[in-house]
Amino acid sequence: MTQDIILETRGLTKEFKGFVAVQNVSLRVRRGTIHALIGPNGAGKTTCFNLLTHFLEPTRGQIFYNGREITGSRPAAIARMGLVRSFQISAVFPHLTVLENVRIALQRKRGASFDFWRSERVLEQLNARARELIEAVGLTEFTGTAAVELPYGRKRALEIATTLALDPEMMLLDEPTAGMTHEDVERISALVKKVAANRTVLMVEHNLSVVANLSDTITVLQRGEILAEGDYATVSKDPQVIQAYMGSGHG
Repeated sequence: MTQDIILETRGLTKEFKGFVAVQNVSLRVRRGTIHALIGPNGAGKTTCFNLLTHFLEPTRGQIFYNGREITGSRPAAIARMGLVRSFQISAVFPHLTVLENVRIALQRKRGASFDFWRSERVLEQLNARARELIEAVGLTEFTGTAAVELPYGRKRALEIATTLALDPEMMLLDEPTAGMTHEDVERISALVKKVAANRTVLMVEHNLSVVANLSDTITVLQRGEILAEGDYATVSKDPQVIQAYMGSGHG
């Protein structure tokens, strides 16, 4: 494996009782890039994501991260290696404040599970870093707001902050702009670009304008297989890609 490839799959395959959801996917993600995984509904994008973070076990194939095979590793172990996933459904504690959510993520990074029972003084030491992360995702004015009260787009920003608290070398973003207003899409797109400045991002994304604006490389899946790969200018002109999207009712 060449030095600039941070994540690689070889022949990744997942079968569910005779149905092949992901078939022989060999993916190479270059370090320091934004790489998008796109495709029509049912293409296998989320299954592929679940395989990469081992929420699903592959039927066949191998996964390598930073030159080390991680096939079969536990999700928590993979996260500790610096490969961290942000979930499609906002994964925050709804009744805790923005500050408390980020602080808990920082505690997880420290691996100190008993911090929950420590004094407020100990937790205060985490506040400075938590506030930095909150500022980085544009949530300073919401620091004391309960997560449940945040607008949808701001909740996704909080989720990205809690992911950043784990100090990932590579982030997997599962549909970061799904269900958002135009204003929120622009805000989260800018945030993804910002956090990608010194790390690698692999994202599943339906919004093709977001993909066009952010991605260095795009891999198009169809029926669990790689249909095309390249930059946006290349894949958007590919007749097979156009057919895959038009044929499934996507623009």
